Amino acid sequence: MVKQTLHNPSGSQTERPPLRRQRDYRLLWTARTISITGSEVSKLAIPLTAVTLLTASPTQMGLLTAAASVPALLFGLQSGAIADRLRRHRPLMIACELVSCAAAATVPLAWLLGLLNVTWLIAVALVIGTAGVLFKAANFPHLATVVPPAQRTEAMAGFHASYSVASVGGPSLAGLLVQFLTAPVAVLAEALSFLASALMLRAIRTPERNEPAHSRGMWHDVTAGLQAALTHPVLRALLAAGVTINFFAMAYTAVYMLYMVNTLGIPKGMIGALIALNGVGGLLGAWITTRLSKRYGENRILLATVIFFPIEILAVGLLTGPLWWKLSLLAVTGTITGGIVVAFATCMGTIILRETSPELRGRVNATTTFAVQGVLALGGLAGGVAADFFGLRPVILLCAAGISLSTIWIWTSPL
Repeated sequence: MVKQTLHNPSGSQTERPPLRRQRDYRLLWTARTISITGSEVSKLAIPLTAVTLLTASPTQMGLLTAAASVPALLFGLQSGAIADRLRRHRPLMIACELVSCAAAATVPLAWLLGLLNVTWLIAVALVIGTAGVLFKAANFPHLATVVPPAQRTEAMAGFHASYSVASVGGPSLAGLLVQFLTAPVAVLAEALSFLASALMLRAIRTPERNEPAHSRGMWHDVTAGLQAALTHPVLRALLAAGVTINFFAMAYTAVYMLYMVNTLGIPKGMIGALIALNGVGGLLGAWITTRLSKRYGENRILLATVIFFPIEILAVGLLTGPLWWKLSLLAVTGTITGGIVVAFATCMGTIILRETSPELRGRVNATTTFAVQGVLALGGLAGGVAADFFGLRPVILLCAAGISLSTIWIWTSPL
């Protein structure tokens, strides 16, 4: 690993150690990994609580599922404006984790007292979702405080590796906890993960000396973030590419399971293993991106990744032959795609940090997150409706063609 050399005011030089040896980054990374894993546990435990113990109706399950994403749509843009007004981001991050901890802890407590119902679970999901939106808005500019510019790509890759670890290990851990502790008590694991995250964040020593952005009101602050994201040529290209990728990826996800089972004849037990390979690919992608960025830079990696984005969807849409061939190709393309997604997201985050002025980082990141996450629901709805009219395979091929449009946004930009 290349060592970074910094100049201090006295004129001497000090070597910047690798991130794995930097205490505050380790604390920040571990806090996020534990917190994300706890959230993955609750993604299974809370719905199981609603289904098995509270006999929730399909409508109630729909409301419970939507409650997790509604805060991002309601408060996503405002959260960035709030983050940019702060001189210190870490206190808000700690508060968000503690609020989430308290909300999650009420689930097993209410169950033991006989008070738990679906409305309670929906309220908990809304509180945790809102705290998560605020946390992410503050965490993005806070990373720039803890990690120097030359090591931010490696730091971003580390965070995306956390998501990959959680996506692989979280559901398995959740299954064991639900099996041995019951679903409501398993939610306690999420509460403890939020508490552990808060304690680790509290232990970070790097001083924060942010210059708060001058506020002229919430609406003006939000508009400034939107304007920066839409008028800066690089930020605009990243935003458009992210929206394009997520729309068609979610349209594909909406019909993926039906196509795998009904058209390709993939055994149900193998689908989970294929999905897990995306997480494995994500870990490989984080490791490779960290090394390639030192040699080629984030711009070139981003230019390369968008070319390969459609590979898995195209392979799925054209796939025929015996089962062993289908499983082999799906395993390879799924692993590659997992790596590509992490490489793209890592470089995208690093470039946004690089191209955005410090006083706008929270708002630009919130605007980008709002757009690329908000389009997921539209993509899923469009994929399902289109499949009813045109069939599964044509829609999957259309998604492959649509996701390739992201190449145009990136390759025609200053990147």
